[in-house]
Amino acid sequence: MQQEVDARRIPELSEVVDSALAQARAAGATQAEADASVQKGLTVTVRLGEVDTIEYHRDRGMAITVYFGQSKGSASTADLRADAVRETVAKACTFARYTAADECGGLADATELAGAVPDLDLDHPWAIEPDEAVQIARNCEAAGLAVDARVKNSEGATLTSHRGVRVYGNTNGFLGGFPSTSHSISCALVAQSEQDMQRDYWYSVARSAGALDSGEAIGRRAATRALARLGARRLPTQRASVLFSPDTARGIFGHFIGAIRGSSQYRRSSFLLGAAGEQIFPSFLQLQERPHLRQGLASSPFDSEGVSTRDRELVHDGVLDGYLLGSYSARKLGLRTTGNAGGVHNLIASAAGASASFEDLLKRIGTGLYVTELMGQGVNGVTGDYSRGASGFWVEAGALAFPVHEITIAGNLREMYRNIVALGTDVDVQGTIRCGSLLIEGMTIAGE
Repeated sequence: MQQEVDARRIPELSEVVDSALAQARAAGATQAEADASVQKGLTVTVRLGEVDTIEYHRDRGMAITVYFGQSKGSASTADLRADAVRETVAKACTFARYTAADECGGLADATELAGAVPDLDLDHPWAIEPDEAVQIARNCEAAGLAVDARVKNSEGATLTSHRGVRVYGNTNGFLGGFPSTSHSISCALVAQSEQDMQRDYWYSVARSAGALDSGEAIGRRAATRALARLGARRLPTQRASVLFSPDTARGIFGHFIGAIRGSSQYRRSSFLLGAAGEQIFPSFLQLQERPHLRQGLASSPFDSEGVSTRDRELVHDGVLDGYLLGSYSARKLGLRTTGNAGGVHNLIASAAGASASFEDLLKRIGTGLYVTELMGQGVNGVTGDYSRGASGFWVEAGALAFPVHEITIAGNLREMYRNIVALGTDVDVQGTIRCGSLLIEGMTIAGE
């Protein structure tokens, strides 16, 4: 097979998928689905000016799932040669003959499958050599270390470039694929003043290398964040308003996404069980799924089952429209798939009439907590109880007063969602969920 990892691989990968599906049919499978992919990447890490790691990886693989009636078997291989594909299909068929039937199993309905695959501008290869990557990482770290003499140490600067091609097909007539890329630069630095040491980081990630922040800007931002944390204090236990930075606010909405997944609903393991049609958020809050944003980090023309992705108003005026479903979870719940097998695609949070700049949000807090980092896993997806370690800044008179650490913030997610009072205009687009800073009233802060 060719060595390139680009759109020219699609016909070859399509041939592998077609062959696997035909073999599954010939072996007696009533349905089958397969995907084949090739990918390559480069990761370089520099620490204190010296090369720490250089990793070059090239992977390929094929996975197939077969159904004999409603009994399922799956197998995969990292070898795309004909003999290996044939053996993998045979293994999947063998496994299916030993599994119990599941009445909700099977492929996505043919009527739900994507037709034409739109070009979402996801493929932007970066022809970067290891020497150049090392220099960018060095410059990134050096720029951060040069900000202030108190920036004394580094956990390293890392550059990563990835490109891959995936083709998916099934026996309901779907076959499609596309190439995509992802590039990133990150840096983590340590500031020290006497006995006080604080660490912080910054990063940039994009489909296109040209859309990344410069390495120097990332290094300086990491240094500035680490320096700002020097002199951090603990807080007395109290209740106060909490403002989450955009990257931490993403996690708050991430817990919501986990609660409305089909698997959480049919397993009855969600604090939002059966909540479709309920007012979950304030009436000003909207959550929209936009799968076809050009160069979006979570954009995709179809989900992992070949179902067409589409724009959706997931939360309208604070009311939950429905769940995130693949075919299996949809059947378990007696509903239709929403094209979310594999996850959500570009969830955008907005707040018409209740959005404000970061400075205005600080003024609105008056006195409270600004969270810039969360730690730990203290979130119960069944009850919604929320308790996580945090650090950030105490806010007084509408301005950042001093850094804080070694505290815990707690509440219940249902109550937290109802107590959202504003959303920032400082939207972070570097992830699956796009949102600004998030202001929530009345959370418990546990400290001294």
